[in-house]
Amino acid sequence: MAQHLQRLSISTSGQGFINITRQIAAVLEDSGLAQGLICLSCLHTSASLCINENADPHVLTDLMAHLAALAPPEGARSLSGYGAVRAYSHSNEGPDDMPAHVRTLLTNTHLNLSFAEGRLLLGQWQGVYLIEHRTSPQARVVSVHCLGD
Repeated sequence: MAQHLQRLSISTSGQGFINITRQIAAVLEDSGLAQGLICLSCLHTSASLCINENADPHVLTDLMAHLAALAPPEGARSLSGYGAVRAYSHSNEGPDDMPAHVRTLLTNTHLNLSFAEGRLLLGQWQGVYLIEHRTSPQARVVSVHCLGD
């Protein structure tokens, strides 16, 4: 078994989904491996990773709205929707930081993907995304570790 480790630097423009499927496929190609497993790690606590639809951009818009509803910037509210909003205690990095941490908790910072014949095994409409949870542009790093033959 061989392995290949590389880091991807990703610049974001604020909240949203960034399709990183091509960058991951390029790392896989650089590895020279034909089949195995790719382990992805987002090296941040206010950004995350996911696999989701890459055909209709409305899906990503709706997902961002849902994450915002689950972790609103103004603070926590009962899931019933009733009661007072409790402001976040952690606010020293800005008002968007704590909701970003909650959204990361609800998603993933690590993904594992299989590959065969030197290609990622993804469904027809699937893409790999970095999700930026902060409102301002950020420099993000994703570790890509390929293991295989």
